[in-house]
Amino acid sequence: MAAPIISIVDDDEGVRESISNLLRSAGFRTLLFGSAQALVTAGGMDSTDCVIVDFHMRGLTGLGLQRLLRDMNRSIPIIIISAYHEEVRAAALDLGAVAVLGKPFNDDALLAAIREALESSGREK
Repeated sequence: MAAPIISIVDDDEGVRESISNLLRSAGFRTLLFGSAQALVTAGGMDSTDCVIVDFHMRGLTGLGLQRLLRDMNRSIPIIIISAYHEEVRAAALDLGAVAVLGKPFNDDALLAAIREALESSGREK
């Protein structure tokens, strides 16, 4: 079975690359998007096993992406990352986020959240 694909959605290229490097070293495949709209329009949702998305972005926010996926009946697990994680935690979890991690976050916490997301959705590695 191929390694799960994790889509990383953040408007900060450095954050995207850093997370991607970590995940690839842990055996995951990654897709990188500078916006939630890019994920949606590029068809990234069709091959994604889990989405890591920044909460605060121009246009479609992390919460907006969660709502869109829910409205589309797409059950892709989502992990929200945000410098304002305490402020957005309740709303994100209410919409079904697997985890809400504060920036900067611990690598082990992110990897644990991904594994939980993949196990809960039946997409585990």
